[in-house]
Amino acid sequence: MNAARNGALFSGLLVLAAIAFIAALASGSADVTFSESIDALRGAAPDHIRSLVMDLRLPRAMTAFAVGGLLAVAGVLMQVLLRNPLAEPYILGSSGGAAVAALLAMMFGMGSLVIDLSAFGGAMAATLLVFAIAHGTGSWAPARLLLTGVVLAAGFSAATTMLLALSPDQNLRGMLFWLMGDLSFAFDPSRCLWLLAILLVGGTASARHLNVLSRGELQAAIVGLPVKGFRYLIFSAAALATALSVTTVGVIGFIGLVIPHLIRLVAGSDHRIVLPASALAGGTLLVIADTLARTLMAPRQLPVGALTAAIGVPLFLILMSRSRQGRYR
Repeated sequence: MNAARNGALFSGLLVLAAIAFIAALASGSADVTFSESIDALRGAAPDHIRSLVMDLRLPRAMTAFAVGGLLAVAGVLMQVLLRNPLAEPYILGSSGGAAVAALLAMMFGMGSLVIDLSAFGGAMAATLLVFAIAHGTGSWAPARLLLTGVVLAAGFSAATTMLLALSPDQNLRGMLFWLMGDLSFAFDPSRCLWLLAILLVGGTASARHLNVLSRGELQAAIVGLPVKGFRYLIFSAAALATALSVTTVGVIGFIGLVIPHLIRLVAGSDHRIVLPASALAGGTLLVIADTLARTLMAPRQLPVGALTAAIGVPLFLILMSRSRQGRYR
């Protein structure tokens, strides 16, 4: 029964991902039919169609899929690490640190490369700062790490508000779109795809350890799991995935918090299923949201982070209501 349900889940997610990709390639300010999009992938379309699809839309869609997958996987790892269903990738202040560093670079008129490097450095520095403060001179507890992250995230939020208030008017639109997620210049998916593949392979291989650790550190220690080292590994993987995601497309919320819950409602809590299914669902959701963001009010683009919530929240609430009725176990 479980095997059939999991097979149906992955089949459905793969079909949905394929449909989302084809829709992303065919949608935009220039009209491209579904058949022309498929021909472009096969190399049989005219040059102008093939250039539009292969050089612009496909890299953007692949970046959206990779980032959505990274955020979902990071959310799964953070919920295991902190043993808290409300944990999400940005809970340790990485988004706030990235935002402060990136906005400072924008205020000084730096180029995109400097902004990306600043965002990545800010995200990693904020995460390490949270960990260093929570660790102190002894062993850290999940509750202490979580509380430290929440407090520092509030401080970063205040700093971000101050930077927006002090920024020139001509910079505000770009800053706000970065804070709400923007894939307009996301045309290099290779780094995110490689990291996603590495995390999926490593996470699936260690899924049994994740299952044990999610039930408590004492039980994990009893069965021989090196708890301290494994926690450091989870922390590092989640921090790197979050930092690279924020650097690539800015801050996109919701995915890392709700997608893991949605998958657990359908498939249970076995991380051999939860990790890859979350990656597929998170990536597909961001591809759909980005396609809608650039087509609903074209040529204007909507903030993709707002659309991920608009799509996912009703779906999550529907599944929650069904789970209360015992339709998902």
